[in-house]
Amino acid sequence: MSARTLTAGLGSAFRRVLTSWPAPAGNALHHANGCAHNFKTVAPALTPSTVQPFPGSAGRALQVRSSSASASSAMPDLVHEEDPKEFKIYRWDPDQGDKPRMQSYTVDLNDCGPMILDVLLKIKDEQDSTLSFRRSCREGICGSCAMNIDGSNGLACLTRAERGGSAAASASTIAPLPHMFVVKDLVVDMANFYAQYKSVKPWLQSGDAEKVDGKEVFQSKEDRAKLDGLYECILCACCSTSCPSYWWNSDKYLGPAVLLQAYRWIIDSRDQSTDERLKQLDDAFKLYRCKTIMNCAKVCPKGLNPGKAIAKIKKAHHGHLE
Repeated sequence: MSARTLTAGLGSAFRRVLTSWPAPAGNALHHANGCAHNFKTVAPALTPSTVQPFPGSAGRALQVRSSSASASSAMPDLVHEEDPKEFKIYRWDPDQGDKPRMQSYTVDLNDCGPMILDVLLKIKDEQDSTLSFRRSCREGICGSCAMNIDGSNGLACLTRAERGGSAAASASTIAPLPHMFVVKDLVVDMANFYAQYKSVKPWLQSGDAEKVDGKEVFQSKEDRAKLDGLYECILCACCSTSCPSYWWNSDKYLGPAVLLQAYRWIIDSRDQSTDERLKQLDDAFKLYRCKTIMNCAKVCPKGLNPGKAIAKIKKAHHGHLE
């Protein structure tokens, strides 16, 4: 048999295979854009078919058959299972002149991302474009989306919307950070908080410290390790606005977040203004309004402990700087 005759025979056999293959039954799957969906699907069954014998050198026949799935089964239409949940959100617009209120929204959690920030964005995009809140990174880094969720301060981008059980059955409440002046809806005025942060001079004051190559101040690995648990603060104000002492004395008491940052520079071995920093904080209201309630450590989204840093500042005032 010549090569041309063999090639023609193979081509003819493959064409018979392709033309006799059954068309897929049922509807085709569609790609779901955006948020995750919950569908029930049934795998389609292939219709049994037999292909014409495939000519070979030994005269053997090749049969292509489907799996053992039932021929009568067909893939049904995709069914979306809804998981509705009610969210009560604090609303207040100073331009409208109305009193603050809690407004209810219902969101299908199976058609939405997992976090509270996803819920807020879905409400703003699809139900109420007037809803106002801060957000930026969506990664728990910037601290912009700090708010009070179900009675506890946290970041909306790191707090999951509760699903299933009694938590899902009851409505979730979302409010601004407590005891802060509200600008609109979930947006609060952070001016006083940032002014307090500025007052502790949160920058390195190396003065005339000896510098390596005239550029950098040397710091050992041990001294660098003392900054762990301090520098990670993202200034979201979750801790300060959960502190009862800060609620009643926010004009004088610096609060957990600012005092944590103050200690971060006090303990820095490269800083040459340690005594001045301690003297500035030696005040009955700036520092000693802390009563170690420890709400700050409980709500910190970065897992920091401002109460511990405040205690070390107090010890430093008595000559025990750690």
